[in-house]
Amino acid sequence: GGERAGEIVSLSFSVCPCSSTARAPMLLVPTYNTNAQVPDSAGTATAYLCGVKANEGTVGVSAAAVKSQCNTTRGNEVTSILKWAKDAGKSVGIVTTTRVNHATPSAAYAHCVDRDWYSDGDMPAEALQSGCKDIARQLFENIPDIDVIMGGGRRNMYPRNTPDVEYPGDKKHNGTRKDGRNLVGEWTDRMKDKRGYYVWNRKDLFSLNPNNVDYLLGLFEPADLPYELERNKETDPSLTEMVDVAIKILRKNERGFYLLVEGGRIDHGHHDGKAKQALHEAVEMDRAITRAGLLTSIYDTLTVVTADHSHVFSFGGYTHRGNSIFGLAPIMSDIDQKPFTSILYGNGPGFKFVNGARENVSTVDYEQNNYQAQAAVPLSMETHGGEDVAIFSKGPLAHLLHGVQEQHYIPHVMAYAACIGQNKGHCHTNSGSPSLSHISPTLALLLSIKWLLC
Repeated sequence: GGERAGEIVSLSFSVCPCSSTARAPMLLVPTYNTNAQVPDSAGTATAYLCGVKANEGTVGVSAAAVKSQCNTTRGNEVTSILKWAKDAGKSVGIVTTTRVNHATPSAAYAHCVDRDWYSDGDMPAEALQSGCKDIARQLFENIPDIDVIMGGGRRNMYPRNTPDVEYPGDKKHNGTRKDGRNLVGEWTDRMKDKRGYYVWNRKDLFSLNPNNVDYLLGLFEPADLPYELERNKETDPSLTEMVDVAIKILRKNERGFYLLVEGGRIDHGHHDGKAKQALHEAVEMDRAITRAGLLTSIYDTLTVVTADHSHVFSFGGYTHRGNSIFGLAPIMSDIDQKPFTSILYGNGPGFKFVNGARENVSTVDYEQNNYQAQAAVPLSMETHGGEDVAIFSKGPLAHLLHGVQEQHYIPHVMAYAACIGQNKGHCHTNSGSPSLSHISPTLALLLSIKWLLC
């Protein structure tokens, strides 16, 4: 994937010390969906969370399910490593900078033939009549005791036209549910005697003592969280801050935990052609990975960082050392005699012609936050790329992640390391004693991130 990866996923499990705790060689994974050479995030999330390749646009179902056809759901559901961990007695969590019912996080708990069925207000009547459930509803019903949930997506949890708590005067942020249910209220009622707390802003999040919290629901925006460069530091927590709180809550479980963390707005920055936004999101993801590393140990935590797909994003032009990544190449085009930025896209909204010719980028502020880098082909949204992406890992059994493997191999390695899921024959001898020094019912941590670099 080079520098074009679309999403970074850091999967981390804490297990007992083992002989393989060093950083492993890099692994490359093909990202295709079963019906798409260049994938989307729903199919890839199903692969690296559920261990099964899937069709584009579907989450938590096998390739036998057909996109948007509700009647192909039943019987084709596949479960995720988050559920395997929960069933094994571990605490589990989801942290994302997108909506908590967006493509990547939803594959951890939902079974849906359309990634865009965020609430029942987004579903066709025939799907509702056939018994399919929207993704927001599935978040609270499929695995009802997910210990930590943080991200955006408030509007999909409330009845239609319910004003948003943070933006009551802005109708576009109103609730979207047609069934009249208040999913946040239902969750709060269910968790009130279980040391469960709901928060919608940074101040309330940091007013909590993680030692006194067993369940946390944090919904900080009606839809996706803002880009890091635009984040209101008084009201919205950073990805790193959310990871910090999540791990401090989850690690209290002696059996360990599993955490999915997604830096999802990296992907959005690329789709918008806004390389500066995307790269700063990647830097924030790097901070989150660093923080997770400080709160865990390489001796009992398998950490995996990867991407779900790439983007048609590149930088080149023989730039000199020390040149701003957002700056100009040191040479002019020998075709149109105009300068060009080192960052370019293969397609996207940055395609601009002025007076019948390519725009002269020296006449615009190409280093401003929302500058859309030039693209070869005009599209309203830039597309994903189709090349392999890399996986980086450290901790117990990290050596299993090397070479070239299919994307759906990832959760099976993690489950093998943590002795959860179906394949547990290696965990104990016939006498019942552990057969491998790394086997222990301890921690599982997953960080999932939309990243630029892989």
